[in-house]
Amino acid sequence: MKRFCPGLTRIALLFTIAVIASGCSAVQEPRSDLTNEAESVSEKGYALQPGDVIRISVWREPELDQVVLVRPDGGISFPLAGEVQAEGRTIEEVSFEISERLAVYIPSPEVSVSLQQGEGNRVYVTGRVNKPGVFLVNRPITVMQALSLAGGLTPFAEKKNILILRRDGTNQRSLRFNYKEVQRGESLQQNVTLNAGDTLVVP
Repeated sequence: MKRFCPGLTRIALLFTIAVIASGCSAVQEPRSDLTNEAESVSEKGYALQPGDVIRISVWREPELDQVVLVRPDGGISFPLAGEVQAEGRTIEEVSFEISERLAVYIPSPEVSVSLQQGEGNRVYVTGRVNKPGVFLVNRPITVMQALSLAGGLTPFAEKKNILILRRDGTNQRSLRFNYKEVQRGESLQQNVTLNAGDTLVVP
């Protein structure tokens, strides 16, 4: 007859508990890599640009439900609120300003602003790239990312002398970009985030 061994039973019990615990941790819902990407393209951080189309509505005020184009000068017009500067501002900032202006006429207005078409945030890539053109982007991108969208550099591109042409109001300036240095992980400050309307020139 087999003898009962309390010590062995206890060890077996502990082992079973450990296996169950590890199994439970293995079935935890994984964090999706798409979460960060979705957050990056959300309207919260998107800066409006001329050419964008937004929808503005006010709760219980159907006559104030309008689709508005951001004009080339960066402004929009809305009934009762008048002229509002939209260029370079987020959806939330524009909504807040319109709410403040409407409060003079409507008690505690609830204003909703949504991006209908993000047509204004364009960057241009020209020169010795595989796919030069105009690229519509709905999130901030760097120089390297824009070059990737353009299919990368051609074999005879002058990697050390790429230019970023940027317009500040009525003035235009150029920034130099050395592809080879950034590719090696050096002088990474050159890999700036592009502004809407920036042009990359690859000689």
